[in-house]
Amino acid sequence: MPSTVFNTFIRCATFLSACGLTPAISLAADSKPPHYPTRPIRFIVPLAPGGSVDIAARNIAPDLSAILGQQVVIDNRAGAGGNIGADLAAHAPADGYTWVMGSSSTFGVNPTLYRNLNYNAVRDFAPISLVSLAPNVMVVHPALPTANVKEFVAYAKARPGKVNFASSGTGGSPHLAGELFKLVTGVDIVHIPYKSTGQSLTDLIGGQVQVSFGTVLALLPQIQAGRLRALAVTTSHRVDALPQVPTMGEVGYPAIIITAWNGVLVPAKTPRPIIQYLHASLVQVLQKPEVVRQFNSTGAEVAPNSPEAFGAYIKHEIDRWGKVVRNANLQAQ
Repeated sequence: MPSTVFNTFIRCATFLSACGLTPAISLAADSKPPHYPTRPIRFIVPLAPGGSVDIAARNIAPDLSAILGQQVVIDNRAGAGGNIGADLAAHAPADGYTWVMGSSSTFGVNPTLYRNLNYNAVRDFAPISLVSLAPNVMVVHPALPTANVKEFVAYAKARPGKVNFASSGTGGSPHLAGELFKLVTGVDIVHIPYKSTGQSLTDLIGGQVQVSFGTVLALLPQIQAGRLRALAVTTSHRVDALPQVPTMGEVGYPAIIITAWNGVLVPAKTPRPIIQYLHASLVQVLQKPEVVRQFNSTGAEVAPNSPEAFGAYIKHEIDRWGKVVRNANLQAQ
């Protein structure tokens, strides 16, 4: 295994071990079930084209098609924060011909955030594997007199209710990241929701709001241009794109681990031989150096694990984000 790929796996293993999970390093996709697949496979992406979840699916689909010998067709079914596509996948035939790209929002936050979901993120799906993890970064407007997280916490505590944090919308990952930060640090900062990441960035750069959380992919250009100051990344290790920026753990807040994740699932009751074959095939794809480079170029890291570990990870995420949602008294219809 090339050293760059091996290092990526070791770093992902460290993160997953912190969550009590063990990544899978199995490579052989040699357990092909008889008579599967014999027709194209629908790969549901429950969010709009062009976003990180869609990009992750499109990064792996061509190589999966080559291994399986059938076309893997991306089917974007956006709406209701990802719930429409997830519901469609949950109620599809359990025959291995419908997959869904799960994400930290659809399978981690939404089970608590939405009162009446038509799917159960645990009971209605069979996990295959995590695909990728994308770090978040905490940024502030450069005019704010805070050079690090501890200074920001002190500044905010001295001004309760006077510091605003921006997000791309109520219930989204940047919002929940801010709520987790409030919960862990005890600061009283005010959430200002926007309709998009672009709108929130405009006001953050303009100084109308003071702080935000988001993916490295979205915020890196503004950080590099000096329009925003990065205070910490929300992973267990430093990020290659921002090597000078410490982790939340390094500055005293190890509980603030926030990653946008993606993973492949199929409907519950999909035959076990098909699950095992898809898992082996997906892990093989995620170990290809060119696929690793594709994910790294968007600020993400590949993170394959076993179906059992992925299932445990989803339960962990639902529990963790459920506490944040309930603490912030959030509820979506």
